[in-house]
Amino acid sequence: MDIGLLLLRLIVGLTTAAHGTQKLFGWFGGPGLDATGQFFVMLGFPPGQRHALMAGLAETVGGLLLALGLFTPFAAALILSVMIVAVVTVHLKKGFFISNGGYEYNLVLGIAALALAFTGPGSISLDALFGRYLSGTIWGVLALVVGGIGAVMLLSQRRTAPAQQSAADR
Repeated sequence: MDIGLLLLRLIVGLTTAAHGTQKLFGWFGGPGLDATGQFFVMLGFPPGQRHALMAGLAETVGGLLLALGLFTPFAAALILSVMIVAVVTVHLKKGFFISNGGYEYNLVLGIAALALAFTGPGSISLDALFGRYLSGTIWGVLALVVGGIGAVMLLSQRRTAPAQQSAADR
């Protein structure tokens, strides 16, 4: 079981972290912070660069923490929050399947991260090494609630009809 949890953590965590570094640094063929910021403005999130920075950091930090099995419920909450916002703002209207730009991919990453908050990272993790056993129903529900609140807070800042962005907003 622990090897299965390790594999799940590594794949979900490192995949999510890679997406974060695409936003932050333009690594792995990503757009980088400026272009991602412009995209966030188009989505109704000015100032775009600040929102892009926060999303990129949440994905990168949450993904790396999940891969390491460190503060697993916190990592899951970060990932879940970003995935909820991505689904609501970009993918939901395109349906389920990713081939049409849908939300299936974001759903899998978010729920897999959340599942790890419920199950725990396993014994091959930094949480286990440091004697932190933060898993189970309470920690899973807490990750769900914190991730949901984070997403709702961000979505409540969204402008449905994006205003023209001034140079000061960047």
